[in-house]
Amino acid sequence: MKRVAVLDPGRCKCGLVLADLQLGLVQEGHVLAPEAVEPWLEQWNQDQALDRILIGDGTGSRAWIQRLERLGQLTVVPEQGTTLRARQRYWALWPARGWRRMLPAGLRIPPVDLDAVAALVMLEEHLQYRLKWPEPAPTFSLRTWPGP
Repeated sequence: MKRVAVLDPGRCKCGLVLADLQLGLVQEGHVLAPEAVEPWLEQWNQDQALDRILIGDGTGSRAWIQRLERLGQLTVVPEQGTTLRARQRYWALWPARGWRRMLPAGLRIPPVDLDAVAALVMLEEHLQYRLKWPEPAPTFSLRTWPGP
């Protein structure tokens, strides 16, 4: 496996991450409207074939599996608790700055939607190692298609 996409499916928004496992690096991560997921995956697959797509087993994953089978090899991974772990992972990737440093870790709430970080957590737990996510910290604002 070299290029892997990971989907944290949801009804209103989805987390989507593209990772290069040879480099141990997240290439892209987005919080997307559900209707934007397929075009993004298709674009990534056209740019360079995806070796695998991982999908969280949560909200509506069965429908996603049926929709995405045509794009390549799918693997369903456990999703339970990833949102809470994504909060911790966010602060590990991008440590708190300014006044947020003064808050106890349990009270820090990331200033962005964590769906893409939850997708990263699913991938890291599946692989059993951590990936790097280059600076700067993404804004993770809800995106739609067109254009990555």
